[in-house]
Amino acid sequence: MTRLFHRFLQAIPTLFGITLVAFALVHIMPGSPIDALVPPDASADVRAQVIHIYGLDKPLPVQYVLWLTHAVRGDFGMSIGMRVPVNQLLAQAIQNTLILGVAAAFFSFVTGTVLGVLAGLNQGKWIDRMVSTLGLAGVSIPAYWLAMVMVILFSIQLGWLPSSGMHSQGQEGNVLDLLAHVVIPAIALGFTPVGVISRMVRTSLLQVVKQDFVLALRAKGLMRRQILWHLLRNAALPVLTVTGLELGYLLGGSILVETIFAWPGLGGLLNSAIGLRDIPVIQAGILLIGTLFVLMNIVVDFVNSAVDPRIQRT
Repeated sequence: MTRLFHRFLQAIPTLFGITLVAFALVHIMPGSPIDALVPPDASADVRAQVIHIYGLDKPLPVQYVLWLTHAVRGDFGMSIGMRVPVNQLLAQAIQNTLILGVAAAFFSFVTGTVLGVLAGLNQGKWIDRMVSTLGLAGVSIPAYWLAMVMVILFSIQLGWLPSSGMHSQGQEGNVLDLLAHVVIPAIALGFTPVGVISRMVRTSLLQVVKQDFVLALRAKGLMRRQILWHLLRNAALPVLTVTGLELGYLLGGSILVETIFAWPGLGGLLNSAIGLRDIPVIQAGILLIGTLFVLMNIVVDFVNSAVDPRIQRT
């Protein structure tokens, strides 16, 4: 618990840096959010009044302090473009993003682990070469390109799966309908982590196989599946670390995929907010993604300590 507490303390400067980045990025973007609020023929007085209402006439350091003060309390203000509280938009969007992210993470972790184990146990054979090729393709093919190809193939040509959205019309709450809609986005989003995880599992497994304890286990006459369990447990540490980082990638990479599939998640919300120059939504979205990424790394560190207690003593 002491190590976990220290990790939270170490994360505070990182979170502070994320707030600076979130605040700075929206202010170097071209255009003004006021253009979405007032018509082009509005008088200078009306424009100045709107700027004052949203506090955009204050110096940037003052705006940052005011925004950070409210953000720490969980208050991200009102959306400029959609005229609703930002918290309300984020609450629904993050739920939908987590649904897609969990599905993509499950696909990438299970598929990547299975392929990596097959490659590691069959070093130099055709299955090892196939997995290596697939892993190279996974880290090379952009998620948005794969998403479009899968839509053309499985939705337009074959008609097996829906091409966009989260639910069919009138099917809200239908779990099977949700699963049908999440298949293509989850595979497209999780394909790159499959390549990374499979290569890491293969590499870790090959390193563990060469250790002396494996020969001792074989000499004791343990069954193949029992030996495999010990191999996976000893190879799990670097794999868990990489998997945690890839989960952060899934959150960040979901923006393009959600936009392509019209998935009503955080990525789609940010994409709409950028088009509207909706500063409160953009700032809150960037901060939320960064915070989730930091928390994911803390969780991975905690899990690594549980798997290998030696880390707690370092």
